[in-house]
Amino acid sequence: MYPLLFRAVLSRFDPEFAHHAGMAVIRVLGTPPFSWATRALTKPDPSLQVDALGLTFPSPFGVAAGFDKNAVGVRGLAALGFGHVEVGTLTAIPQEGNPRPRLFRLVADRAVINRMGFNNRGAHAAARRLAKLRSGSPDTVIGVNIGKSRVVDVENATADYVASATALAPLADYLAVNVSSPNTPGLRGLQAVETLAPLLRAVREASGTTPLLVKIAPDLSDDEIVAIAQLAVAEGLAGIIAHNTTVSREGLITDASIVDAAGAGGLSGAPLKQRSLEVLRLVRGAVPAEFCVIAVGGVETPSDVQERLDAGATLVQGYTAFLYRGPLWGREINRGLVRR
Repeated sequence: MYPLLFRAVLSRFDPEFAHHAGMAVIRVLGTPPFSWATRALTKPDPSLQVDALGLTFPSPFGVAAGFDKNAVGVRGLAALGFGHVEVGTLTAIPQEGNPRPRLFRLVADRAVINRMGFNNRGAHAAARRLAKLRSGSPDTVIGVNIGKSRVVDVENATADYVASATALAPLADYLAVNVSSPNTPGLRGLQAVETLAPLLRAVREASGTTPLLVKIAPDLSDDEIVAIAQLAVAEGLAGIIAHNTTVSREGLITDASIVDAAGAGGLSGAPLKQRSLEVLRLVRGAVPAEFCVIAVGGVETPSDVQERLDAGATLVQGYTAFLYRGPLWGREINRGLVRR
């Protein structure tokens, strides 16, 4: 039903407008009495619980960063059956992001290109919302993804990340350092081990007891991925999120003129499936068994999630397929995992 509705109606709307409209509905679903009815339909089976990062996740499947940038839809997403919600990316300084249009559908590929540019209302505004969430939804697992403010020079990035961590870590179940978005100039250069090590060390100290993870790019070489995984272990991080969007356009079936018209940005969705598995296996092979590895990229079906879990993922996240499969996607994944 939803795929037909999407193709007939929703795909005609501007992607960013459609996202905000969908988020408005999700926010309503997170408030009583709508949340009670929603949870009755979508609550994950207890057999799906996962213990990781010192937390109990009701399902291994959660929402990746980028969907709820400002921590406004957490209750609704949790009500829809997702085992955790990673909010952000948040920056210490509020910012508008890149000029519109900046979000593009590649429907034939079940993919999206975005160059949003960390549009968000800032870490301190998010901290106030998270504080309210903590008092009203204490059992919802909330990760917080932080990035570099655009106006901050790369050489001052560490202090910028530390400012966000100081404000947000006390309110997060885990904190994720995003050094891998392709849409902030200079950001991916922070993935170089000699630059990343002092940054992670400073953020870990600022985060206190909150588990810290780092989110990497799929476009790194295999050797670079292994080196960052080993660095994360050496620096005492709790885990790695593998991975962010890609700048590659290989293997797309969408007409080249449409892809070219979309322009620069990170590609997400079904085309990332194979590389996602490759990166996951590289990371898992370089870290201890107890180290948390969150797999992201190309996840659409229960089989995709199970494949990631079988390949060593502790948890799995998705985002892009939400646009194509609809609001009951979390329930679909959870019920499929139980059947499998």
